[in-house]
Amino acid sequence: MPRILISLLLLTSSTVLADGPRDNDPKTVRPVPRLGIKPPGSGFLQLPAKLKALRSRIQRAKASSDPALRALIPDVEIYYRAVHDALVYNEFFSVGDVKKAHELIATGMKRADDLVAGRAPWTRQTGLVVRGYVSKIDHTVQPYGLVIPESYDFDLSRRHRLDIWFHGRGETLSELNFIHQRSRNRGSYTPDNTIVLHPYGRYSNAFKFAGEVDVLEALEDTRAGYRVDGRRISVRGFSMGGAACWQFAVHYSDRWFAANPGAGFSETPEFLKFFQKETLNPTWFEKRLWHWYDCTDWAVNLVHCPTVAYSGELDIQKQAADIMEQALKAEGVEMVHVIGPGTKHAIHPDSKTEVDRRLRSIALAGRQQYPRQVVLATYTLKYNRMHWVTIDGLGEHWQAARVTAEVTSRSRVTLTTKNVTGLRLSFPPGFAPLDIRRPVTVVVDGIEIEAPRPLSDRSWTCRLTRHEGGWQVGGRVGGRGGQLRKRHNLQGPIDDAFMDSFVFVRPTGKPMHAKTGAWVESELKRAIVHWRKQFRGYARVKDDTEVTDADIASANLVLWGDPASNKLLARLVGDLPVSWSDDRVSVGDKSFASAGHMPVLIYPNPMNPKRYVVLNSGFTYREYAYLNNARQVPMLPDWAIVDLSTPPGTVWPGKIVDANFFDERWGVK
Repeated sequence: MPRILISLLLLTSSTVLADGPRDNDPKTVRPVPRLGIKPPGSGFLQLPAKLKALRSRIQRAKASSDPALRALIPDVEIYYRAVHDALVYNEFFSVGDVKKAHELIATGMKRADDLVAGRAPWTRQTGLVVRGYVSKIDHTVQPYGLVIPESYDFDLSRRHRLDIWFHGRGETLSELNFIHQRSRNRGSYTPDNTIVLHPYGRYSNAFKFAGEVDVLEALEDTRAGYRVDGRRISVRGFSMGGAACWQFAVHYSDRWFAANPGAGFSETPEFLKFFQKETLNPTWFEKRLWHWYDCTDWAVNLVHCPTVAYSGELDIQKQAADIMEQALKAEGVEMVHVIGPGTKHAIHPDSKTEVDRRLRSIALAGRQQYPRQVVLATYTLKYNRMHWVTIDGLGEHWQAARVTAEVTSRSRVTLTTKNVTGLRLSFPPGFAPLDIRRPVTVVVDGIEIEAPRPLSDRSWTCRLTRHEGGWQVGGRVGGRGGQLRKRHNLQGPIDDAFMDSFVFVRPTGKPMHAKTGAWVESELKRAIVHWRKQFRGYARVKDDTEVTDADIASANLVLWGDPASNKLLARLVGDLPVSWSDDRVSVGDKSFASAGHMPVLIYPNPMNPKRYVVLNSGFTYREYAYLNNARQVPMLPDWAIVDLSTPPGTVWPGKIVDANFFDERWGVK
């Protein structure tokens, strides 16, 4: 019985208003977040002095000789940064925000004084707790909220279930408002004996890109500070948070004991046509890149993640679960869909009870660690693992790839593949369900191959590669070692560079052409501003003469300019698939007048092939996409040529006259 209709008292529901036609015109885009106000009164005027005092106390805390206390500085800095950014970037959205700012400063002061005194009482606090960490992406402090159950005993070793709750869309959800909310609101679900993690997700991007990384980093920080049961972590959310839940459920299916998405959206094209009434006219590469976050394409992965969807019966965003239900049915899976009767965009109280009942039961079983049967669907090596199966190579990125693997006996493993060229099968010590005294036969796409035996510690690893002659044990994906190939976290497209540490490298020289130089200056400034507005961090920026060996080793380098203006680019251009002269700029055999065209691309850094180099681009979606989270998807593939005769707009950085993906060996197609 996949659909469950609960029919008692209704929760007061709110009407869901589509953004409507006014948000379907790229020429008239309202700012997101909106411009703030300058609140009247002395309270607002007192904030700079109080911030200065907090900064001074933080510096005193940093001088502590105890490294454990110094490691807690982010728990204080989140309060400073929340108020600082609201002041500097005009993000006080109501008069009431002033009171919130004073409360945050007071909490920051108390925490700083505690650290100076050698204490950190909030680390042993139950109930609502706000914490912070330093992100690897841009080295900024980021906040997250926790609900620590009253039953949590800091002196015992018992581990607790943890639910990740994704918040809904909030265009005024600044750090100030998020921290204030997480200090007062326990959220929609607080199950008994369960830690609830509320990630910020770097604002209102549906927990994509840097928002996705924020969730993983906040979870890692939580697990470092609290005893979390790794077999009992779930993902849950409603509205925009429901969209995030679908995304995390299909991309990281083997990490969670359950998923509980509510409302939201689960893919881009059908949702925008249905909810936004938008007429879509995508390029071929946009459609291909929709696969990144279109959860319907990855639905079969939910075989490994028990899923309980929720929708209000009258909610327009019920479309998200309905379309996932269809996708799962095509895979032979009947989806549990709890429906709140007569309910619009809200969680029906009886539905809430039913959902909680089901998740409690699933939690008793816990996450399955090493199932004998595994299925993995993907479109990119960004998401290439499921339990004991890892895909190391694809025939072609952004085309459907799939592996189905099964341990069919104590000495036999059977696999079927599609669009896959490299595989790794791996059971850690103690978990291989294979006979250590017998050879293992691996059957791949009907062909039998003799594989290594399990070891005496009950571990087993087998690498498989597909070449022209078929599958074989061992070998290297893509040929000899040292050759470039697309691999996990080095597969593009451009937006992938901004899901890890990056540095903008600013040109200090004179550009080849005044027009291209002006475009670079404008787009670099825009990228810095919009990184903070939409991903709530400070982009690290260095001149081309200041980049260090440590930067090259640890960060993706985003080079702005051309070989004449950017000294670092001049060093690298000979090893990149782009060439420049005073007259022409070329990618492969595609050539354009350099006076009016600029290339943007992503490529392995020739100085450190474990990291990217990017030319002339920040994240690729622009202001028009800010108006609806379903639009916040990659807009450009691995490379593109921008015609500067068309000015930058709210969708594109100019006219895209050519664009494509590199092949699996980073060659130009």
